[in-house]
Amino acid sequence: MAKPKSGAKKPTPAAKAGAKPAAKKDNAARLDLIRNASKKVATAATKVVKAVAEGAKGKVAAAKKAVAEKVEKAPAAAKKAAAKAAPPAASAKAGKAAPAAKAAAAAPAAGKKGAGKAGGKSPPMVPAGPAVEKPRPRATKLPPVGEPLTKREMEQLLTAGEGRGVMGEGSLKGRLILSGELPHLVVVGRDKRELTFLLQGPDQEVLPAYVDHKVSVSGLIKKTTNHSGVVEVRKYSAKKPEVEEVAPPPADTEPKLRYLSPGEVSMAVAAGMGAGIKGFASIRGNLEMMGEDFVLVVSNGGTRQQVSFAIEGKAAVKSLRKHVGQTLQVTGVVDKTSGWGGRITAETVEPRPSEARSVSRDEMELVHIEGEVPTSVDVKLNHGLTVRLQEQPGATWAIEPTLAKRVGLREANFEPGPNGSPATREFFFTPRNPGSFEVEFFLAKAFTPGVVERSFKINVTVKP
Repeated sequence: MAKPKSGAKKPTPAAKAGAKPAAKKDNAARLDLIRNASKKVATAATKVVKAVAEGAKGKVAAAKKAVAEKVEKAPAAAKKAAAKAAPPAASAKAGKAAPAAKAAAAAPAAGKKGAGKAGGKSPPMVPAGPAVEKPRPRATKLPPVGEPLTKREMEQLLTAGEGRGVMGEGSLKGRLILSGELPHLVVVGRDKRELTFLLQGPDQEVLPAYVDHKVSVSGLIKKTTNHSGVVEVRKYSAKKPEVEEVAPPPADTEPKLRYLSPGEVSMAVAAGMGAGIKGFASIRGNLEMMGEDFVLVVSNGGTRQQVSFAIEGKAAVKSLRKHVGQTLQVTGVVDKTSGWGGRITAETVEPRPSEARSVSRDEMELVHIEGEVPTSVDVKLNHGLTVRLQEQPGATWAIEPTLAKRVGLREANFEPGPNGSPATREFFFTPRNPGSFEVEFFLAKAFTPGVVERSFKINVTVKP
């Protein structure tokens, strides 16, 4: 056994026994400090939870502040007590003090977590304020200058139903309106239909002040659909609409005459159509007389669908008598008052060569009937039948159009009487179908064939 060195004292049993109680006292003191700090932290956390549940924002902030201050003071107090209790044995007790410090730091963290969980379960009842409307996005930047619109592209742009995708620099005029708080330009297109263009650019905030004004804009035009588009406005000008006073039209002012289109002329000479048409035109027909008046028959002569016009004006002179029964070209103002005719104020009258007869009467057996005599006659197939009747002023003789086709009406010739005697009308038939037919003749008014004065019938038997 090694001997102790000289001058060194051996540790006594009493000293060894006394060291253990001192270490236990130090540990107990530290544990008491930690317990006290944890209790204080738990108490502060409970207050925080109650304050959050009550919904008092100010109390919650104060409690949190108090917790933070107490948590900061507790570790500091613990550190001071530990330093006073065992200054000589600091190095030996460093390993045990580290877990204690960790526990002390974990305690306030646990208190904060508990407060957070409690706050999540019962959120504060704070009244929600009115929703703030976000400003709508506005186009404030202009794109670079594009290619100018061509004439063809401009026509497509202003045509409703066409031009989708057309884009280029140009200008538009129209009326400014607001749609969805954004300015739009309403433009009247080529076919009188309206097109709508959204106005964008730096002036978009200013343009709503010119609602219902006449606005002219220039810039990059894009037609996004067939009926609308977008304009990046580079320049604009607005004009306040002037209130126009509508003056009452003069009572004696006649509507301005115009030239009738070919379609309107066709309606004017067709039976049962075009009533009310009035305008300048040139029509062709056969000249007849009704008493002392001249009448131009333009279609369906000799039937109850005859269309005729009374000739008036400076060209209706007595010298026209020599052209009765001939074809004339009359130019003037046509006024069709009913579906069966009207009047024409003639400016010029030009004779035209009469059309050649479709059927020649040579080498044809003719059966002739004179006057209003109800009778029965026999006619050979493809031969002729003539009926001559006396005309009366204001009225004319006619047959039904369907019967005219069945019996084969070829001509209805007006013949003026010699030396002032009454005029006559000759009906010329060439039957094409064998059988028996009842032909009825009506004396009706010239321009209203529905009004009949009298009628008579003849029976025609067509033999092969």
